[in-house]
Amino acid sequence: MVYQNIGRVLCIPFAVSVVLSSAVHFPLAVAAFSHQRRPMAPAKSMNPSQSRSPIPPPVAKKVEHAMELFGDVRIDNYYWLRDDSRTDPEVLSYLDQENAYTDSIMSGTKEFEDKLFAEIRGRIKEADVTAPLRIGSYYYYKRTLEGKEYVQHCRRLIPNSQKVPSVHDTMPTGPEAPQEHVILDENVKAQHHQYYRIGTFKFSPNNKLVAYTEDTKGDEIYTAYVIDAETQAPFGEPLVGVSYLQWAGDNALVYITMDEILRPDKAWLHVLGTEQSKDICLYVEKDDTFSLHLQASESKKYLFVASESKITKFNFYLDVSKPEEGLKVLTPRVDGIDTTVSHRGDHFFITRRSDQFFNSEVVACAVNNTSSTTVLIPHRESVNIQEIQLFSDHLVAYERENGLPKIIVYHLPPIGEPLRILERGQAVSFVDPVYSVDSSNSEFSSSILRFSYSSLRTPSSVYDYDMNAGISVLKKIDSVLGGFDTTRYVTERQWAHASDGTLIPISIVYRKDLVKLDGSDPLLLYGYGSYEVCIDPSFKSGRLSLLDRGFIYAIAHIRGGGEMGRQWYENGKLLKKKNTFTDFIACAEYLIENKFCSKERLCIDGRSAGGLLIGAVLNMRPDLFKAAIAGVPFVDVLTTMLDPTIPLTTSEWEEWGDPRKEEFYFYMKSYSPVDNVKAQNYPHILVTAGLNDPRVLYSEPAKFVAKLRDVKTDENILLFKCELGAGHFSKSGRFEKLQEDAFIYTFIMKTLNMIN
Repeated sequence: MVYQNIGRVLCIPFAVSVVLSSAVHFPLAVAAFSHQRRPMAPAKSMNPSQSRSPIPPPVAKKVEHAMELFGDVRIDNYYWLRDDSRTDPEVLSYLDQENAYTDSIMSGTKEFEDKLFAEIRGRIKEADVTAPLRIGSYYYYKRTLEGKEYVQHCRRLIPNSQKVPSVHDTMPTGPEAPQEHVILDENVKAQHHQYYRIGTFKFSPNNKLVAYTEDTKGDEIYTAYVIDAETQAPFGEPLVGVSYLQWAGDNALVYITMDEILRPDKAWLHVLGTEQSKDICLYVEKDDTFSLHLQASESKKYLFVASESKITKFNFYLDVSKPEEGLKVLTPRVDGIDTTVSHRGDHFFITRRSDQFFNSEVVACAVNNTSSTTVLIPHRESVNIQEIQLFSDHLVAYERENGLPKIIVYHLPPIGEPLRILERGQAVSFVDPVYSVDSSNSEFSSSILRFSYSSLRTPSSVYDYDMNAGISVLKKIDSVLGGFDTTRYVTERQWAHASDGTLIPISIVYRKDLVKLDGSDPLLLYGYGSYEVCIDPSFKSGRLSLLDRGFIYAIAHIRGGGEMGRQWYENGKLLKKKNTFTDFIACAEYLIENKFCSKERLCIDGRSAGGLLIGAVLNMRPDLFKAAIAGVPFVDVLTTMLDPTIPLTTSEWEEWGDPRKEEFYFYMKSYSPVDNVKAQNYPHILVTAGLNDPRVLYSEPAKFVAKLRDVKTDENILLFKCELGAGHFSKSGRFEKLQEDAFIYTFIMKTLNMIN
């Protein structure tokens, strides 16, 4: 599934196969080495809370900054830590001190961390290729090389013997096969950059040119390049300040740029070979609570520019054969109506959500009469339609029921015949009790659906599904080296009772020969719970370094996410946001009561909006946890949401509330982590940040740590690690990301006294 720029989203803990669509905005989990291991005996060294550093913890100076609203005065002594230029020597010096202190505290476990990193990296098949995707006359795929951080983008001609696509096709690779062509080597492009990330990577319809975008700072402001697919020669000058990009035929591009608060607000038409200053502005979104998004129809005949807030989305279309005609309205703006659109034949297909049809319905309208619609898949209260994918003869619906994803395939009447309600859809079957399924690029004209599948014990697997025959064929499963055996691991779903009686699903995995389930096992509980994002249980091979040491890993599917449908999200946002936090606490208490762990063995993890979750529950129930990881945490909620100059603020008033209104002000103040730090004992805490992060300013976690260090009454470890050359998604290299995993896992095991 392609996720849009929906907010403070980060590090959803699952792996998905990299496909040739626009970059997914979530970092991909990576695979990793393993011999059988038994739980390590508790070390005989000092308790981690008694560990001493050669250098003292940094003490941030206090500069009183008063903020008053509705007769309420808040004092922020660390407001000075915000420097939007990221050049203030005093601020940078403080961040350096925090990093030095973190290195000092963790120096005693550096040898273990290095061994753990080698173990995690050792599970990866470093030289590998993704499952080749057949599009037109080529197989497209990505290749990784031994020891290299980044991928190569490759393609190979399809032999004449495979003219008719089949799920049983395999890409020939021998000496007689068509030659592989490396279109772009990210390792070469990244040589002179501390950070490097490709966003969009798209071929022109005739497959002769490639348009791609790159970010070399981590600030998510991309530069777009067009190159010849065969020679790699540049075609025209780069386009700067790009967020989204699509081809409009073979000779033009449509792209989106952002305003000063990094809100995608303008759509442009660029004719190849012309200067960017000559580009035609197709649309400007002036409402600062709305942002633009761009997508191409599966048929490639239309581009769609969508303007969306958190509850409303409307669409324009562009006929790529007539780009000079500009955008035309497809679905008008109606507050509370959210529409996503695509095209097949002489119809547009629309997934439509409203307060009445909260789990969405699918309708169609004629291209020449967009005001009259026909219902194809009706709304159902127990089934949420997340997205649809169109083919020349099929419609595929990605749905959710009872917290689990489903794929339903419908046959469509021939193009030109009337459309009617779709019945007797064919469900794709899956084997694990809890799992993750994601859509992938597929060829519109074929009957072959490609999707990826994984579970907490099943590595990421790419399947081709014959929609006529109902047959799934495994095209690739990620290799996990070091003797990995999926049968050693148990995955299951439990249900916790929230404080209001709501049942909250928990996905769990552990190694059955190591875990005792008597309360003595260490457990890492992950949570997110925002933006209707579904944290489906999927595989991450690095996690084996915990499971093979006797850890239980669990995901709390709390309200605010979308796992149980649209209402699940609605009941964890705005003035119901605290349900997210109390749900997580209920899950933790359930795991303790049912002997999955104890308070002294329970660690928690959340990132970005999930870091808000961690900050909130630490203030509410610090006694419940042994250690906590708050990654790039959105912890200064009230101050940020009062400042419309900060990226994402205006577009997220419909998510968190607008604190310029008194009711929201005091509600948000009651849970905002920075505003609720108090003199009490806290568990061991690791907080991370990225200096160039545009989604959560580095100053939020910096202030959170400074205030905690000033007022908390315990001697437990409190560390702050700020990546000075990265943004929201941390470092960009695949091994660099594994190093971060090794560091976090080392911190967790250090706090549990599990390192000899």
